[in-house]
Parts: sequence; C-alpha cells; structure tokens
Amino acid sequence: MSAAPDPNPSLNVSWRLRVAIGLIMLVAVLTISVTNKLLTDRFTQSTRNRAEMRIALYSGNLMSELRQNAIVPQLLARDPALITALQNADYSLSTQRLISFVEEIGAASLMLYDIDGRTVAATDRNRLQSGHRSEAYFVDAIRSNATIFSSIKLPGGGYKFMYSRRIQAGGDMLGVIAVEVDLQKFERGWAGVSDAVMVVDSTGEIILGTSPRWRGLTEAQALANDLPRTAIERAIKVTADWTALPPDAYLQGEAVMRLESRIPFRGWRMVSYTTYASTRERVNGVLALQVMGFAILLAFTFYFLSRRTAGRLAIFQRESAKLRALNVALQREIAERKRVQKTLAVAEQTLEQSSKLAALGEMSAAVSHELNQPLAAMKTYLAGARLLLHRNRPEEALSSFGRIDGLIERMGAITKQLKSYARKGQEAFSPVDIGAALASSMSMMEPQLRQRQVEIARILPDEPVIVMGDQMRIEQVIVNLLRNALDATKSERHPLVEIILTAGETATLTVRDNGPGIADLDALFEPFYTTKQPGDGVGLGLAISSGIVNDLGGRLTARNGQSGGAVFEMQLPIMGEQETEEAEEHAKWHRQ
Repeated sequence: MSAAPDPNPSLNVSWRLRVAIGLIMLVAVLTISVTNKLLTDRFTQSTRNRAEMRIALYSGNLMSELRQNAIVPQLLARDPALITALQNADYSLSTQRLISFVEEIGAASLMLYDIDGRTVAATDRNRLQSGHRSEAYFVDAIRSNATIFSSIKLPGGGYKFMYSRRIQAGGDMLGVIAVEVDLQKFERGWAGVSDAVMVVDSTGEIILGTSPRWRGLTEAQALANDLPRTAIERAIKVTADWTALPPDAYLQGEAVMRLESRIPFRGWRMVSYTTYASTRERVNGVLALQVMGFAILLAFTFYFLSRRTAGRLAIFQRESAKLRALNVALQREIAERKRVQKTLAVAEQTLEQSSKLAALGEMSAAVSHELNQPLAAMKTYLAGARLLLHRNRPEEALSSFGRIDGLIERMGAITKQLKSYARKGQEAFSPVDIGAALASSMSMMEPQLRQRQVEIARILPDEPVIVMGDQMRIEQVIVNLLRNALDATKSERHPLVEIILTAGETATLTVRDNGPGIADLDALFEPFYTTKQPGDGVGLGLAISSGIVNDLGGRLTARNGQSGGAVFEMQLPIMGEQETEEAEEHAKWHRQ
C-alpha cells in the first residue's frame, strides 16, 4: 500500500523554510554578538597598549630634551671667553661664540646678560641690548648657585622655557647665561598623530598640547566645549562608540580613552586622548565578513529548500540577483566616494588659489580707490605752487610743496594700511585722539571742501577723546565718510555736512549729510556695492572702513536721518585716564 501524497507540499516547504531561516538568524545574532564582545575587548586593550607605549615614548623624549639643555648653562658659565668678555665689557666676539655653541648643543637660543640684566650677546641679534633685570629667570639665577629653570607665560597664550645660571669669577658675580629650550618642536611632532596630547605643569595648567588653544587652560577647561551638547547627541554617541568600557571623555564630540603619565620634572604630567576609531573599524570589518557569510549561507538555504518548486526557485534567484546588485551597487558607491574625495581635494586646491586671486584683485582695486584722494589734493597743491612761483611768492610755494610731501607720505602709509587690511593687521595699537584725527582728515579734504563750497558744521567736546587704535587707519575711515558725504550732496543747492564727536561709554563720531539718503541699507557695507555712476567708485570704501573699525573693536553703522540725508556713526571703545597714562608709559618704555 503506497503512501498518500502530500495534499499541500508548498505548506511543508514554507514551514521548513521558516525554521531554517529562524535557526540561521539565531545563530547569526549569537555569533555576531559574541564576536563583537570578544573582538571589542581585544582591540580596545590593544589600542590602550599602543597608547601607553606612545605616551611613554613622548614623556621620555621630553625629559631627554630637558636634561640635555639643563647641563648647558653649567658648562657655559665656566667658559673662559665669556668670563673675560664680562670682565672687560668687550662683547665683540661673544655673539659669534654663542652661535657656534647653539649649533653644537641644539638649543633654541642662547643669551648672555651682564650684571645689570642687559643682553650683551645672543644668538638672536634682535634681542641685543634688551633689559631683563626684573625678570624671574635673571633674579633667581643671581641669587642661586644652581641652574634655574623658568617657565614664562607669553601674552599670546604660549610658553617659553629657559635654563639660567649666574657667571662668577673670583667671588664676583659677572652676569647670567640663559638657554631657551625649544619644547614647541614636540607640539609640531605631535601634530602628525591621531592622538591628542597635552603636558600639564604642577599648577594644573596646560603648557604644551596638540591644540594651541589649550595652552594656559586647565584640562577641564580644555575639554569643556568638547562634550555632546544634548542628551540625544550623547545617546547617539554612546550607541556608535562600540567601546569595551565607558569612554573616559569626549574630545570634539568623539569618545576617547584617557591615559596619564607622570614626568619626573617639577611635577609635570602628560595626558593623551586616543580615539576608538581603529577599534570600531577593525571590529566592523570582521563583523561585515560574518554578515556576508551568513547572507551567503541564507541564500544557499533558500536555494536548496525551494528547488522542489519552480516558483520558489525563481523567488530565490531573484533574491540572489538582488544581493548581487546590492554588492555591485556597494562597490560602485565605494568607487564613487573615492572619486568624489579626489575631486573634492582638487576643488579645495582650486578654491584656495581662487581666493588668493580674488584677494589680489580686491587689493588692486582698493589701492586705486584710496590713492585717488591724495592724488587729487597733490594736483591742486601743484597748481597753486606753480601760480605762487609765477607771482614770485616762493615761501608760500614751499608751504604747498611741504603739503605735497606730507601727501606722498600718506600715500605710502595708505598702501601699507591696505596690505594690513588684507592680512587683518598685526601691529600694536597706541592711544589716538579722535579730534586730532578728524582735524588731519579735514586738512586732507580741504581742497575738495573749498572747491565744492560745502558748509561744515562741527560739534566737538572740550576734552580730548582718546581711543586705542591706529591713527592712520582711523583717518582713512573718516576720509571715506567725508568723501561719501560730499558725493551724496552733489545735487543739493546748499550742501551741508554735520560732524558730531561725543564721548560716553564709547567714542562716537557722527557724519550726517543732507543728501537723498540710502536706498539699500542691508547691502551698504558689501564689497563692490555702490550707488555712484560708473567711473566714480568701485564700492570698496565702506567695506574697507567697516573692516578697519571692526579690527579696532568698534562698529560702523548707517541709517537714514528723520529729516532726510544719511547718517554714519563710528563707535570705538573709549580709554579712561588711567588706561591712557599706562599706554603712554608702555609706549615710552618700548621706545627706550
């Protein structure tokens, strides 16, 4: 008796297919979970071991550099040539001798101070004759018999490290020899690694680091802005880190492990932060292979369990084709991303070159724009001087030539200031009297004012209004505002320009005209925006002026007056009497 045929074979196949898929998925989840845990632990520990070796190497190199330079002052303090130079006050060969030493030693620089703290010899000739009598590294070296190490915090946020030792002969103190240690070279070396490294002194301040903005901060302050800002971002970071242990800290929003090593020198410590990027990449690579293996196994299961029916086989073939298409699409996406990365690198280089060319074009236009005013004044003075010479009035002609000479100096200063505008300026500021700057600007604009017959109304305070800045650049802004006011009143029968200077919380210079006003206030300070006729201006004056005022810590605003016309206000931080006196004393000390 034969067995009865299966009334519904497709149901049996579907049941077996579901069981097989369920078993494969269960095994896949268990395998991937165990693999992820084991590999994450292993690779995390491997990453930590490499980081510990790296921070030990950095600490050793730093300590070796300090010890190498520590012995230099002791040796140079016994140098007969330097002792003789200090005794005889003859330093003609001392600088050359220090230069020969620094090439052999490898220090950053060497300085020789006499007993009064004056630099009498130095490998950097710009430091000659500078005074260091009140500096700690000089005073401590004079008072001590040993070599003194000093860590000097610079105004810009960096640090300078020096060894110093006094020089004496026959019981008489002659001077001090100082060696500057170049520890910044370690920062330059750390810039090429993926880890973040910092060196902290005994007070907890960061003195060296891969990020220059960390110097002078504590470790907590340096990391204060690197945490994810919201709870949602923190939750996403935690699920994406794939670390064996909770992250020690977040650096620029990325989880990192923190390692610390003690440097046997004045309580210094070295701290490093290592990302888990390599751990994630290696673990994900292995898991991707496992996922691909289980996907292939699942495809074969579909094939063998569904070959009894043509319909099931077609389904499995389509699924396999989809997997192959996904693989090809993935490969194409990888290739496309590589191509886009290369294109992006070329585009960045092209953009950088275009930016340089645009800056050159802007500066060329700015130079032409800013020199038109002095050239027009020079032409007027030359015509006047020629007329005075014909009338046999040489003294007055000489006065015109003197003004022309001043304008030539101003043209040179303008080109210098335009270069400074292009690189955002780096020169020190000094106290500037806004009233004096206004008077100088009015003197420069005198020919145009006399020719146009414009009525000028000035309201100035009795006391000087002092700000900290650059007088030449402030005068440049005032001239631009006056020139715009003159241009705005060309169509008026009775042109009027009001100039008001007030001193309150800020120094405010207001220039008001009775022209037609400003149509588009939003685009007024954009480069190359102008309402003038072609040939009368290129629209750079107010853009340059706004940049100058911003660099000086103030702001330049514009509005339309209630009774018509345009109103420009230049506001700059005002200086008190005590600040003015301190700035003048500081400038006087620098001149000495």
